[in-house]
This record gives sequence, C-alpha cells and structure tokens, in this order.
Amino acid sequence: MNNNSRRNFMKGAVAATLAMQVQAGNTTIKQNNVSVNGMRRIAIEEAFVTQAIADEWDKFIAAGSPNEPGFQKMGESILADSLGTRIIHERLVNLGNDRIKYMDKCGVDMQVISLTSPGIQVFDGALAKELAADANDQLATAVKNHPDRFAGFAAVAPQLPGEAAKEIDRAIGSLGLSGVIINSHTRGEYLDDRKFWPILEATEARNSPLYLHPRAPGQGMVQPYLDYGLYFAGWGFAAETSLHAMRMIMSGVFDEFPKLKVILGHMGEGIPFHLDRIDNRYLLQVKINAVKPLKKLPSEYFKENFVITTSGVFQDSALKLCYEELGADRILFAADYPYESVEDSVKFLDAADLSIQDKHKIYYGNAEKLLGLATL
Repeated sequence: MNNNSRRNFMKGAVAATLAMQVQAGNTTIKQNNVSVNGMRRIAIEEAFVTQAIADEWDKFIAAGSPNEPGFQKMGESILADSLGTRIIHERLVNLGNDRIKYMDKCGVDMQVISLTSPGIQVFDGALAKELAADANDQLATAVKNHPDRFAGFAAVAPQLPGEAAKEIDRAIGSLGLSGVIINSHTRGEYLDDRKFWPILEATEARNSPLYLHPRAPGQGMVQPYLDYGLYFAGWGFAAETSLHAMRMIMSGVFDEFPKLKVILGHMGEGIPFHLDRIDNRYLLQVKINAVKPLKKLPSEYFKENFVITTSGVFQDSALKLCYEELGADRILFAADYPYESVEDSVKFLDAADLSIQDKHKIYYGNAEKLLGLATL
C-alpha cells in the first residue's frame, strides 16, 4: 500500500461509493437551501484533516501503528487507494469554497467542523500537541473567513492533559472555536482517569461542549473486533465510544463536573436503547456493594449531561426512541460529512414524523444554544 492510500483516511466503502457517485455526476443532489421557511440547518459532526496530520498517519502506519492495531487494520483494508478515497481526502482537507458549494447542494447552512478520527491521539504527546495547535489555527482561519457557514471544535492532545487544557483556553478564548473534539480513547485510556480531568475542567469552565467522537477500539479491547470488519463504524466504533461514555458516567465524572456537556453522535451510540436496564442493573450492583453509589441514576446523568446527534442513522424507530427518551431539546442534526450521504441526512430529518417546532430545534436551535452560535 502506497503513501497515498494511507493519507486518504476514510470511514468505509459506503463513503467511497458515495464519493464516486458524486464525482461521476450524480444528479440527484439538488439545491435545497435552508433559509426557506426559517429552517436553517446546522450540521454538527463534519470532518476535516490537515495535510500535516495525514502525512504523519502515513509514517505511523508504515511503522506498524505501534499499540494501535485497529488503525493498522484500516491501513491493511479499507484504506486501499481508490477514486473514492482520493475524493474523500480532497474533501477533508478543503475548508473553503468547494466545501461550501457541496453544503449548498445538500441544503446545509452551517457546518461545525472537527478533526477527523483518530486525529492526533495515536501520536506521542509532543507531536500531537504541535499538530493539534496547527489544526486549530487552520480551522479558526476558515471560520473567520466564512463565519456564517463554518464553526469548529478544537482538537487537543490528551497525551499532555495540562497542555491540552491550555490549548482549550487558546482555541476557544482566543481563536473563537466553539467546543472540544476528543476522538474517544487515547491509547486505550479514557477521560474518567483523573489525569485527564484538567481537560474536562477547562471545557466546563469555558461553558463549551465536548464532542466524544468514535474510533476503533484500543489495544486492550480490539482483538475480537478485528474479524469481519467489526472494529469499524458498523459496530466497534459505537461499542468503544459508548463504553467511554459509560465509564464517565459510572466513575462520577459528572458529580465533579455537573455543568459539563458531552455530545455523542449516531443517535447516542446505542445508549438510549439501554437506559432502563443500565439503571436497574446499577441499583442491583449498589445493593450488593458491587459499585460505588452515585448521586443520581446513570440515566439521569445521560439525560442531563449528554446530547446526541442524528449522524449516520436514517432509522425512524431509532429517532422515535431517542425522541421519547430525551426529547427534542437534546437531539442535534449532523450529516457526518464527507463519510455519509449529506443529502440522505437532510431527507431523513425533513421527512421525520416530528412537529415543525421540534425540527427547528434539532436542525439549528439546539446547536445555536449549545455552541453560542449567532441566530439568524
């Protein structure tokens, strides 16, 4: 596999197929701008990468992806060079007019852009810190150039928690970014570990959300997932990220940081489906002294400290369950550009059996409130 194939990081063959359809002149995507009837659309899980990070991924995979078997597996399979992966890479590095033109075609007013998975969390601390700061500078410039079309989440290097907290202050306080992106585990370690709490403290102090985004399970978890593509977005991503979220809940993170807001994509990575069982098993474990009691039920932390997005899920029953469990105020629209069909994301929510008021909340009102974005 050559360097181009590694550089063109993507989430799957479906994305490549979509990209090839667009490149070939798929005419089903039509202008659908959202200022019509006040239905602004803000997509909140939209990816980018810098060329410097992509180049370092090349080197890392060429070296065997030390301690990152999930990432190495991607280098051996779905990262093979193709027309689709080249298009995906071109879209990831573009923070200008080409991205905006595609947004216009699909009816998206604003993207909240963040560093794609696994970002800089596979690297050593010093390199990760340097690459994250550069990525934040580039993203902030794009936001400044297109303030009505782009907002952004800041990348940080959890490998150096104190430095990451400083970068949060710089990126949000000085550069004007709107939150923090963490691409789940950092070499198998999770944010419930107290050494990472300076990151949570800085995020809460800025009254900004933390987007907990998926990636392949870490070395201590990934082995059974490496067969049959289970390490990837179809299953392993959600299993890993939901585990991360549950560790944060069950460890008492939100007793320590009660105002911290965490965003989970993909309809909450499956957690909304399990809330009742999570609570009743927790109560049993407390009764037999198997876990430390929390101040609230796990479901209460989820409903108070988490919001979810629609990214990559076009299933009416899933949306209905999340709506019934969480309410419209805790769901946000996301398209997962450039990995999912943005057009299908819009069509799905447009057609959903929700009131126009709830669609306004999900499409833009909740994001404006959570991120402090200007209203139109």
